[in-house]
Amino acid sequence: MSGTVTQIDEITLSGTKDGKISITTIAEPYGPASESVASIGISLQAGAKEPDWKVHIPKANIDAVIAALQEAKKSL
Repeated sequence: MSGTVTQIDEITLSGTKDGKISITTIAEPYGPASESVASIGISLQAGAKEPDWKVHIPKANIDAVIAALQEAKKSL
């Protein structure tokens, strides 16, 4: 993966001792001229160089993902 990473926020991961949820944006994540994405990373331990899991969400999908997460929250 290439591109410029911009840190947006870091949130403590509930239910873990040191886990974090990191929210970033990545410009040109898959090389020149690729569409920028929002990236959500999950790290189970503090100080991890790379998240254990991550997902890239294109800008066009962010609103739908937020709506689906709000629906998921209602069912928890």
